[in-house]
Amino acid sequence: MERRKVGNLMALAVLSVLAQRPMHPYEMASMLRARGKDADMGIKWGSLYTVVRNMEKHGLIEAAETVRQGGRPERTIYRITDDGRAEMVDWVRELISVPERERMRFQAGLSVLAALGPEEVETLLRQRLALLEREAEDKRAAHERDSREVPRLFLIENEYELALLDAELAWVRAVLDELSEGTFAGLDQWRALYETGEVSAELAELAERGSVTD
Repeated sequence: MERRKVGNLMALAVLSVLAQRPMHPYEMASMLRARGKDADMGIKWGSLYTVVRNMEKHGLIEAAETVRQGGRPERTIYRITDDGRAEMVDWVRELISVPERERMRFQAGLSVLAALGPEEVETLLRQRLALLEREAEDKRAAHERDSREVPRLFLIENEYELALLDAELAWVRAVLDELSEGTFAGLDQWRALYETGEVSAELAELAERGSVTD
């Protein structure tokens, strides 16, 4: 994939609102907040003006006019350029069509799970499960409420997020069942490793084998 001139996802968010009409950065931020784009794209609002300047520098947007209201400082109103519109369309096509693995904090913790014992992991996963269930319940209620007034097209990312939450909930519940029932594969080896700090010859061999294939 070709490296983008401005790769911060906030740039894509800005292009999406400017595709509707010209506006100044404060108005962009207000509209993006109202649409929940900070949650969808992990936006950091402190970088908005830097991103806008970089987008103007690379010809994705341009100043349309400068306005002043009362004693307030001047505000520059920006509009999307043809290059910016082409960049937005190409970017969306890439995001939708090309799978990209994102390293998650939970996945990082799972990769070193042997640092904890099975009993503690079960307790921690039950805590996670309770939080996930609450989050899913809140998001589902909000989605159902919004879907009464907003077309599905503009809520499709919420459906995806709920699907991911449901998948994680199902996986965590399945692992908890295995831990509580004692059917988790290699449970005795895991417990012995945690209690003694000594890696058995069998586990050491498997770990070495895995490191070769990574």
